[in-house]
Amino acid sequence: MESLDWIVLGSTLLFIVIYGAIKTKGSQNVKDYLLDNNETPWFTVGISVMATQASAITFLSTPGQAYHDGMGFVQFYFGLPLAMIVIAYTFIPIYHKLKVYTAYEYLEQRFDVKTRSLAAILFLIQRGLGTGLTIYAPSIILSALLGWNLTMLNIIIGLLVIVYTVTGGTKAVNVTQKQQMFVIMSGMFITFFVILSYLPNDLDLGNALHVAGANGKMDILDFSYNPETRYTFWSGITGGFFLMLSYFGTDQSQVGRYLSGKSVKESQMGLIMNGILKVPMQFFILLTGVLVFVFFQFNDTPLHFNPTNVELVKASNKKAAYENLEEKLEKINVDKKVVNQIYVNQLQHNDYDNPTLRKQMVALSTKEKELREEAKNLISSVNSGAETNDKDYVFLYFILNYLPKGLLGLLLAVIFSAAMSSSASGLNSLAATTAIDIYKRNVAEKSDKHYVYATQFFTLFWGLVAIGFACIGTLFENLIQLVNIIGSIFYGTVLGIFLVGFYIKYVKGKAIFIGASISQLIIFYIYYVDVVSFLWLNFIGALLTILLSLGFQFFLNKKSNA
Repeated sequence: MESLDWIVLGSTLLFIVIYGAIKTKGSQNVKDYLLDNNETPWFTVGISVMATQASAITFLSTPGQAYHDGMGFVQFYFGLPLAMIVIAYTFIPIYHKLKVYTAYEYLEQRFDVKTRSLAAILFLIQRGLGTGLTIYAPSIILSALLGWNLTMLNIIIGLLVIVYTVTGGTKAVNVTQKQQMFVIMSGMFITFFVILSYLPNDLDLGNALHVAGANGKMDILDFSYNPETRYTFWSGITGGFFLMLSYFGTDQSQVGRYLSGKSVKESQMGLIMNGILKVPMQFFILLTGVLVFVFFQFNDTPLHFNPTNVELVKASNKKAAYENLEEKLEKINVDKKVVNQIYVNQLQHNDYDNPTLRKQMVALSTKEKELREEAKNLISSVNSGAETNDKDYVFLYFILNYLPKGLLGLLLAVIFSAAMSSSASGLNSLAATTAIDIYKRNVAEKSDKHYVYATQFFTLFWGLVAIGFACIGTLFENLIQLVNIIGSIFYGTVLGIFLVGFYIKYVKGKAIFIGASISQLIIFYIYYVDVVSFLWLNFIGALLTILLSLGFQFFLNKKSNA
């Protein structure tokens, strides 16, 4: 990195931390610390909701996802707008009417303390792990690509977040997330247009998309019913809907964002804003990844994007075999440039359909994929525990090797800002849930200021736990997938509890507690036997919780009437 990049990176991060700490210090009561005294305008609510979900993984993985698999991943978010409408007009009015600090307070008022504690504990388990990931995931990728010390990166990101989250609470999270989203989107837009400028002079955006389409990267909609296809229109509308409903409606890291709104209407408007902008934002990030793919049709691409794995295999007895694959890829790179340039020349004459050229492009792409798979097999043969999926490294490889001075620092600031924004929301929600749903329920009544100090302590505690988890993250295999699985395992049951609470007044506390507990055990078993994709566990968990609680309530009523 050049000195200009360090200046851009350092000044951006320091400004966010110092601004957040100074602007928001001095909360005198729990309402101010956890709900920003209900003074957050709708626009800030919307930005904060978006920033909470947009972790560093969004900006590291999503372009790489598009590079490898195309635009189809956007279908995963198709259920989000519908979920925002349901939450805005069902969940939010209830939360505001009851004046709760956390989503789980509602469950005690609707059911009993056991149900509240069960939901809170399930949340703490999966969000505690998830917050550690938001620190660990960008750290391990930056460490691999830049050669920085992994533990140092974990500690730096964690401490930066702790500084302003402890001092300012929810207001600090909301205020800093506006700055962070500005940095994030500015960096992504600048990068998008820089990539366009790097393409051949006769290749505008429209023709670049034609090149991507000819290579199979612009297949956005898949209406098939194949259960083995992970991302389809139907899985996005159904599975994605339940996932987003549970995440935005019952996860305190999101609920805490819109509970701070000035009014029910302001909170609703913020959530609807997220519903309107989220899918286009993901589409744009994926499109950036597609442009990176087009760029590499005219420039040399590496055999494997993770430098740690490359160094590993080249230091082993598989070096010659790996270098042989690299030589084969060099020849394919030459052929790709020729074929794609011919295709571009024909596009200049409005010839958009040349079956022969398309077949050649697909054939070269297939050969390239086969070489990459062979490279992954070599890496696995050297180290069976190595993560050979290099999608997360594609975008960073591009910005490290091709972006101009200063812009690299900005893009690294984007990654750090995204990590900090989602981590701050995670810590704030973990602290709020621990202080309000666990601590306050089990101690004698204290002053309001005492609970502010307690929440600050729990913020610091969870921050250190997250840093600690991030530092031992290398002990786990496939960490990203692990956290996605854990979220899916727990979210469905919690969502089912809330849906019963909102819509089925017939069910009481004892029945929902038993039903949810059994449902969670069944979900554990379903995952263990691996009969469905983990993405569907949200729907199954919610449905099981509803049906079991109805069944137990019927049995309990019948027993009491006997």
